[in-house]
Amino acid sequence: MIEMAEIFRQYKEEYLSKYGDRILPSHRRAIDDIIACRTPALGGSLYTCSCGKTERYSYHSCGNRHCPKCGNDDTTTWVAKQVTHIPAVPCFLIGFSPPHELNKVLRSNQKECYSLLFKASSASIKKLAADPRLLGAQPGMLGVLHTWGRNMSNHPHIHYVVPGGGIDKNGKWIYTPYKQKFFLPAKAISPIFRAKFRDGMKALGLYDAVPKAVWKKSWVVDCKRVGKGPEVIKYLSRYIYRVAITNNRILSLENGEVTFKYQPVDTNEWKTMKLPVLAFMARFLQHVLPKGFCKVRYYGFLHQRCREKLKSIKKQLKLPEIIIPIVEPRKYICSHCGEELVLVRILQPQRGPP
Repeated sequence: MIEMAEIFRQYKEEYLSKYGDRILPSHRRAIDDIIACRTPALGGSLYTCSCGKTERYSYHSCGNRHCPKCGNDDTTTWVAKQVTHIPAVPCFLIGFSPPHELNKVLRSNQKECYSLLFKASSASIKKLAADPRLLGAQPGMLGVLHTWGRNMSNHPHIHYVVPGGGIDKNGKWIYTPYKQKFFLPAKAISPIFRAKFRDGMKALGLYDAVPKAVWKKSWVVDCKRVGKGPEVIKYLSRYIYRVAITNNRILSLENGEVTFKYQPVDTNEWKTMKLPVLAFMARFLQHVLPKGFCKVRYYGFLHQRCREKLKSIKKQLKLPEIIIPIVEPRKYICSHCGEELVLVRILQPQRGPP
């Protein structure tokens, strides 16, 4: 099986030569980190057992959030924390997808436009939820940014997990009146989202870069019930630390072309796509986020500054306290004697930072 690291290793210099100064520092860093991940370049540890028949080298992960090999441990830790945080009430998944005509300007101004995407979408939910005819309360939201479609195409969108209710100005929990169907009417959210995003683009000086017809289209906002809090968090965790493509979806690298598989939306069938290797690398790297950009954000009573409100909600709903499970450290077992391998040596990195 071919891995992303091997593709980068073989074609890094050709890619850098072709795109030169247009390559962002974050892209260069991602390439170098992915190549070095879990190799002697980053150092690691050597384990052995008492029978002397087994040695195991455990090399360090690069820790880059876009690396296909990293993220499993982060996912486990994140889930353990969030299941104690989000109320165990019926939750809804609300998705915001701006029109594809915006993709180019969003990709060229990632930090500003992706932040605006969070700001406009979260403000739209809060504005509609504050309407006393609909909910009349402050909602809680956990938002996650994705920038890719199933085939790694450019498709920026945000998913929010929203508990089915809110806390009013008197601190009282109120369930959404639509709890059996949806949190709030998606058709009512859409024009608010479009208007707030339009105003934000004007403030950024990017309004003229967008076709005028975009502001007359219906913007996609989807809302559906997805289960109770902890269940939804476990489901969503598969996407929190996921990267644009995993190594097991890369099928081959032959004659300068990469073949990979993907599942189109609303189907269980796998399809394949073949791209020239440099185009494949560029398609992957377009989803590398700016340094320090936060792709998971919390709003309303789920924000860290609203811990007392969250405690009050759980008390009102008489929700049981959930204990964070202890994540056991990884153990290696000898296949010959069955004993646990022990650390015998620390392996120093073989290179400096790129």
